[in-house]
Amino acid sequence: MTTRPILIIPDHQLRTTSAPVGKIDSEIRKLVEDMFETMYDAPGIGLAAIQVGVQKRVITIDVAREGEDKKPIALINPEIIAASDETSVYSEGCLSIPDYYEEVERPARVAVRFQDLDGAVREVEAEGLFATCVQHEIDHLNGVLFIDHISKLKRDRVIKKFTKAARHTAAI
Repeated sequence: MTTRPILIIPDHQLRTTSAPVGKIDSEIRKLVEDMFETMYDAPGIGLAAIQVGVQKRVITIDVAREGEDKKPIALINPEIIAASDETSVYSEGCLSIPDYYEEVERPARVAVRFQDLDGAVREVEAEGLFATCVQHEIDHLNGVLFIDHISKLKRDRVIKKFTKAARHTAAI
């Protein structure tokens, strides 16, 4: 397993739509292994392939709390097939927007269809933190960041901050 570098805003790749995975082969399995390694190392609870520069519809999630056994799940070609009218608000962060957190309102429950690593089509009902995380990561696959769900003023402020930091780093 390899830890891969995580893209940080304003990297333009984070705004691209990821392509569906056609065949689940050794390359996809290696990607998933590396994504889990990268996610745990960061540390984070979710990661989309685009965050490590791979434009494929693959996400990894593990919302187990510290001290609990790990509960890793890889979702390939995930899609939300149903969402509750009821909403919940979580303070979200993102490995591609380090050390920035903001409250985001999303559907409280979602049903998700995806393929597992064996290619089997599965459906799962998600609620609570898992529902928030799966929606956040699927957003990544569509070029959407969690800051797109907050006010324009806050979003512009954080983008400006990270753009300035990226320019400063590039100048060094």
